[in-house]
Amino acid sequence: MTVAIKKFTFEEYLNYNDGTDTRYELVEGELIPMSLGTGKHGAIIRFLERQLASEIERLGQPWISLSLLVGIRSPRGGRWDTCRIPDVMILPIEQWEAMEDREAIIELNEPPPLLVVEVVSESTKSADYRAKYSEYSVLEIPEYWIVDPLEGKITICRLNEGRYDESVLTGDMTITSSTLTELQLKVDQVLAGKF
Repeated sequence: MTVAIKKFTFEEYLNYNDGTDTRYELVEGELIPMSLGTGKHGAIIRFLERQLASEIERLGQPWISLSLLVGIRSPRGGRWDTCRIPDVMILPIEQWEAMEDREAIIELNEPPPLLVVEVVSESTKSADYRAKYSEYSVLEIPEYWIVDPLEGKITICRLNEGRYDESVLTGDMTITSSTLTELQLKVDQVLAGKF
C-alpha cells in the first residue's frame, strides 16, 4: 500500500506551523526536518560564521555572514518548489536589510549569496554533494564550500561558466576563497571548529 505524502506549495511552506520549533527545508514540495546535528557540526558552523564575519569586518566589505537564518529558493526541477537553508552564507548587508519586513528568503529574481557553506552530516551527505551542488550552480552562487568532517575534507566549488570547478582540501592545506581573497584558514582548523 502506498501512502500519499502531502506536497506543499511555496506559500504553504512559508505559512506552515506544526506547533514545534522544528525547522524545515522544502524539497520538491516535501517538508524535510532539519536536525540539530552533532555538537561538532554546530561548532564548525559557529566557527566559520565568526571567522568569515571577522574577515569581512577586517576588509571593510559591506557584507554579512549569517548562519541558518536565510532561505534560498531553488529553481523548480519538477512541479514542486524547493527552498534551502544553508549552514552559513555571505551576502551584501543591503540585501539582508531588505528582508527586514518579509520572510528571509532569497527569491529567484534576487542576486544569489556571494558564498554558501554546507557542513556535511550523515543525514545531509547526499543532498550537500549532489542536489544542493546542482541547485547552487544553477542559481549562480559564485562560491560553495562543502565542509565534510565525516571524510576530513573541504571541497571548494567556484563557479566557472555556469559549472563548479572543485578543489578538495585536507589536513593542513589552506583554504583559498575567491570571495575573501586574504582569508587564512587551514582545513584542520575548520574541521576542529575551534579558535
